Amino acid sequence: MTTPIESTARALVAAGKGILAADESTPTMAKRLAAVGLTSTEALRRDYREILFTTPDLGEHISGVILYDETIRQRASDGRPFAELLEHAGVVPGIKVDAGTTPLAGFPDEVVTAGLDGLRDRLAEYAALGARFAKWRAVIRIGAGRPSTTCVAANAQALGAYAALAQEAGLVPVVEPEVMMDGGHDIERCAEVTVTVLREVYAELARHRVMLEGTLLKPNMVLPGQDSAQVVDDRAVAAATLSVLRQAVPAAVPGIVFLSGGQSDVQATARLDALNRSGVQPWELSFSFGRALQAPVLRAWAGEPARTRAAHEALRHRAHLNGAARRGQYTSDLEALAPTGG
Repeated sequence: MTTPIESTARALVAAGKGILAADESTPTMAKRLAAVGLTSTEALRRDYREILFTTPDLGEHISGVILYDETIRQRASDGRPFAELLEHAGVVPGIKVDAGTTPLAGFPDEVVTAGLDGLRDRLAEYAALGARFAKWRAVIRIGAGRPSTTCVAANAQALGAYAALAQEAGLVPVVEPEVMMDGGHDIERCAEVTVTVLREVYAELARHRVMLEGTLLKPNMVLPGQDSAQVVDDRAVAAATLSVLRQAVPAAVPGIVFLSGGQSDVQATARLDALNRSGVQPWELSFSFGRALQAPVLRAWAGEPARTRAAHEALRHRAHLNGAARRGQYTSDLEALAPTGG
């Protein structure tokens, strides 16, 4: 019999759909608003999130939304909690539960994710507020002597403990070990590190008795570092990424929801499309994009209530393009159909 957790995991990677990551911390959201000339306030952040969540037909290509602690406690202008509003739209509410990174003692320039203290109680509270899945992000940096085996192990152990607690609370754990794009490394080095990290993560999930059928993986695509001179095309990214996944990710995992990780919205979509043109895989290959879905929305809205419709259209269009990429049917010509109206 399929458990509710398994059913939710499968719903999050339903055909043609993916996850909208709207879980930016308050400081990160302030930077994004500042980029379009706005000063961040609680009310403005609420207004912006309401625009995202009230986009007509949001559930056509968005299966779930990852919320932040502030956001899951907020209400729409009609008084409904955001989690309830999303459920009504056919979208699964989720929640970011880690507490960000902290320096890893004894290992300069390396970090470990915090947030395990009190996590059991917080997960129970979030479930009561309407969350049905959770997310925890680990950060792995490539550099001279990095990542250390200690850093990889510490972050994998935290991901394992988090995932077990999430399932105990009835939530699907989205496991996010992000190998960062920062640095001058080539794609081969990124692949090597990503395989090592993923193998350690799945070893820890096994040690914590996590049911893989009720989980999702949110990894980076395999890419050269942003300071690298190496040039690779989308098919090369897809091939390197799939090679890594086949070496490290069990087939029991129902889906892989890639993060955009500093790629532009167009790059992230094109590479997701290349992944889905690469033949049948044991997992659904989907997306969990934040900036790559939201950047056009922020530009279209820019804090002007009169531009709400334009913001809605920007999100619908970007979600539609990623839905096409999920089916391996995206082309760059579709970008030209982006809405421009006010």
